[in-house]
Amino acid sequence: MDPRRHPDHTLNDGTSIPRFGFGTWQIPDAQARGLVAAALDAGYRHIDTAQMYGNESGVGQGIADSGLARDGLYVTTKLNNNNHDPGRAIASIDDSLNRLGLDYVDLFLIHWPLPTIGIDYVDTWHAMEEIRGSGKARSIGVSNFAPEHLHRVVATGSVVPVVNQIEVHPYFAQHTLRSVNAELGVATEAWSPLAQGQVFGDATLKAIAERLGRPISAVVLAWHLQRNDIVFPKASSVARIRENFDALTLTLDPADVAAIDALNEDRRIGPDPATFDWVPTEEV
Repeated sequence: MDPRRHPDHTLNDGTSIPRFGFGTWQIPDAQARGLVAAALDAGYRHIDTAQMYGNESGVGQGIADSGLARDGLYVTTKLNNNNHDPGRAIASIDDSLNRLGLDYVDLFLIHWPLPTIGIDYVDTWHAMEEIRGSGKARSIGVSNFAPEHLHRVVATGSVVPVVNQIEVHPYFAQHTLRSVNAELGVATEAWSPLAQGQVFGDATLKAIAERLGRPISAVVLAWHLQRNDIVFPKASSVARIRENFDALTLTLDPADVAAIDALNEDRRIGPDPATFDWVPTEEV
C-alpha cells in the first residue's frame, strides 16, 4: 500500500472528497497543463481551480494528459465575482466545463460573498442549487463566507454548502469560523495553507522540521490534516509538488501540534470577506 494513501472526507451530501489536493491559484494557464499533469502523476487526485484564476483550460489539458479515469479524480472550480447574477452563474458553469473539457465538476463554489455589490449572495446560492440539480456540479459550496454569510445561506437555501473554503494557516487558525462550519456540517477547506510562503522563515517551524528531518511545508500541511482541514497547496515546480505530497506520510506528536497552534495571531494575509468587493470587468 502506498504510505501516502489519500485520506478522504465524507461531505454532508454523502459524496467523498480527498483531503489533500493540488491548488492552482497564481499558476498561469500556459503552465497549468504541465503542473497539473505532474501532480496527477505524483499521486494527487484532487485539483482545485477557479474561473477567476484564468487557467481552467490548462488545468483541463493537464487532466486529459494524465490519462486517468474521470471517476478517480476530484475537480473543483469556483464562480467568478462578475457571475453572481443568477442567470450568469448558471451560464458560467457551461463555460467552465468547456474550458476544463469535462462533463461535470465534483464541486462548484461561490468564490466570494461580495456582500456590498448589490446582488444578494443568497440569490446566487439558489442558482448554485439549480446547477447542482442539473448534474453539472455534483456538489456545491462556498468560499470566504463569514459566519453571518454562511448562516443566511443555510437558513434560506434548500441545500447546505458542503464546504467553506477559507484562509487558514498557522498565523490565522480561524477557530471561530471552523467551529461554525462544523456545527452546520460544512467541511473546512484551507486556502493559503502555507501562509503564502511565510511559514518558511518561522523559527518554531524550522526547529520542528529540523528535528523531524522533514521540510517545513510537510510539517505545516500535516498540522492541517491533523486538525481535519482539507488542503490543496500550490506548487510551481515538480520537486515541490512531490515534497508537499509526502506530507501524507507525516504524523505530528501532540507537543508539535500545540507549538504550531501557539503561532496563531488571528492575522489575515488575504482580503477580508466582509469588505472585499472586487469584480472584474472582463468576461470570465
